[in-house]
Amino acid sequence: MARDLAPEVERLLQFRDPNIRKKAALCTIRIIKKVPDLAENFINPAAALLKEKHHGVLITGVQLCTDMCKVSTEALEYFRKKCIDGLVKVLKDLANSPYAPEYDVSGITDPFLHIRLLKLLHVLGQGDAEASDAMNDILAQVATKTESNKNAGNAILYECVATIMSIEDNGGLRVLAVNILGRFLSSRDNNIRYVALNMLMKAISLDSQAVQRHRATILECVKDSDASIRKRALELVYLLVNESNVKALTKELVDYLEVSDEEFKGDLTAKICSIVEKFSPEKILYIDQMVKVLSEAGNYVKDEVWHALIIVITNASNLHGYTARALYKAVQTAGEQETLVRVAVWCIGEYGEMLVTNAGMLDVEDPITLQQRAIEFNSIIEKHEKIRSALVERMPVLDEATYSGRRAGSMPAAVSTSQGALPKMPNGVAKPTSAPLVDLLDLSSDDIPATSSSGGDFLQDLLGVDLSPASQGTNQTQKSGTDVLLDLLSIGTPPAQSSSSMLDMLSSGQDNKSSEGMIDKLASPSAPSAQASSPVASSSMMDLLDGFGSSPSLPGMIHLISLPRHNYHFCSTLTPLFSVAETNGPTYPSIVAFESGSLKMTFNFSKEPGNLQTTLIEAQFANKSPDIYSNFVFQAAVPKFLQLQLDPASSNTLPASGNGSITQKLRISNSQHGKKSLVMRIRISYKANGKDVLEEGQINNFPGGL
Repeated sequence: MARDLAPEVERLLQFRDPNIRKKAALCTIRIIKKVPDLAENFINPAAALLKEKHHGVLITGVQLCTDMCKVSTEALEYFRKKCIDGLVKVLKDLANSPYAPEYDVSGITDPFLHIRLLKLLHVLGQGDAEASDAMNDILAQVATKTESNKNAGNAILYECVATIMSIEDNGGLRVLAVNILGRFLSSRDNNIRYVALNMLMKAISLDSQAVQRHRATILECVKDSDASIRKRALELVYLLVNESNVKALTKELVDYLEVSDEEFKGDLTAKICSIVEKFSPEKILYIDQMVKVLSEAGNYVKDEVWHALIIVITNASNLHGYTARALYKAVQTAGEQETLVRVAVWCIGEYGEMLVTNAGMLDVEDPITLQQRAIEFNSIIEKHEKIRSALVERMPVLDEATYSGRRAGSMPAAVSTSQGALPKMPNGVAKPTSAPLVDLLDLSSDDIPATSSSGGDFLQDLLGVDLSPASQGTNQTQKSGTDVLLDLLSIGTPPAQSSSSMLDMLSSGQDNKSSEGMIDKLASPSAPSAQASSPVASSSMMDLLDGFGSSPSLPGMIHLISLPRHNYHFCSTLTPLFSVAETNGPTYPSIVAFESGSLKMTFNFSKEPGNLQTTLIEAQFANKSPDIYSNFVFQAAVPKFLQLQLDPASSNTLPASGNGSITQKLRISNSQHGKKSLVMRIRISYKANGKDVLEEGQINNFPGGL
């Protein structure tokens, strides 16, 4: 029907009645939108409408030309060559025309026609330097002469700014346009400020320096009562940050964080963390700002952000003491911020002696004293000299560059590098925290676990668990002492609603008011005996840190120590690595310890002569799928009555389709030999086809007599 009507509509575009010409132009707009091919038939009639004196016909003619340019390249080129000068003259006459009651709106002559003409110039000037040059003068005239105290005038100015920003480069005009937007930001009208912020976000890519001049006004918009303006202004501030202004902008945002609304703290915190991470020129500035953010809004900080902070701290050896002291002070005043407590616990656990001795003091610091409870805790550790060296052993330096790469380059070189070559991040087995931790967490004297009269297990003391027969008799629901770690690992207990690993148990971050609360939290989840493989995010060193929790009254924690080939081993006591020797002791049948649709693990057993409590295990892993498994990692956890040691695996790449295997040797000592059987929880992670896979299970089918 459009094709049939097109010739008649074209004829009516030249009808003597202006109202008919206006309606014909509106009809033509509908036709070319339905059938773009017909646009070329209307090029000459449409161009003729641009010379109309009647405003109604002229405005529809301008709109028709604008729509034709969008659907026809031929029409666009024609109007650029033939109509630019005419349009400029019409707009100039309109801007300088005297008062006309028929078209007047708030003292401005026909603002609707103004805007339509500017939109057409917008289209014609985009990507064409010659056309842009022809309209520069009239755009400058409209921008400077239009009144900005009326809404109609602001509408014209906004469209003029949009046109200036879209046409080819003219530095002076763009500065003028940005200044207009700066005036909009001072308006009391929220709508005007919002559209100005939107336009400034586009302008920043064209002339960043011009936008930077209005930084103070934009920062004020971040504190606006209107939520939409706050959010848009925050996004604009984020785009404005660079190395030269990061200190000033970050300070302003952190100061506002303290008084910002709760619903806005999440967005504000995320932006501040990202700014600090990307642009901090020095690590001390990065650490200072992050401590402030954690103190003000630590509960809003995402895990990957504080993980990255810890990695930066470990690689800044000259700032270890300074960081520990800064976090210690922050916890005293903002202990309710869970993430702050986690980071403080980690750093104080690692660098607590520097806090106590004021080592590595910087010029900007004031010395702080050591509390009495730290001395009390130190006296407790002195009674366990045999394992003291392991307790206070330093965590290895985390691989900052690798972690940054895993986060898709979110950390820039400014904060992701350290002096010299970075060591590779070792994997490890469980390692307890350093000595002064209980005091530095500001525990009361009642929170410090008393030593066992029989010189019992130090992990028992750290956890604050009473293993005496008397205490077991007072509460029938309490587990026996030898089963405490068994409970922590959820071995032998009914499955909970969801399966979890030891890493997951440490990640709940719930407040813990007592040692029993900590045990209950860790003991609740359990995994099924065999779980099918599923793609998951690979666990990392940082996953263990999630278990620190927010309460400073945690009775004990687990750290990691170095173990080659990325093997994590969670055990109740710490013993050095070893090599399992081949022996001629008693023999036991091999078992399939774990099997899924893609993986099979077999255990071969042997005993050392004269040592029935110790079992030597050779684990063999076979790949049942046609895909090669890389980054292969085997982890194991055992109850408290067992001690587990692992040798390095023979490889971390498992060939496909059973064409080869990985072997790894284990050594288990059973203190309840003859009374309790071996039991073990395992988790195996690897990468298949570029995806991270995690398999978990529980081994209960050990041969009798082990």
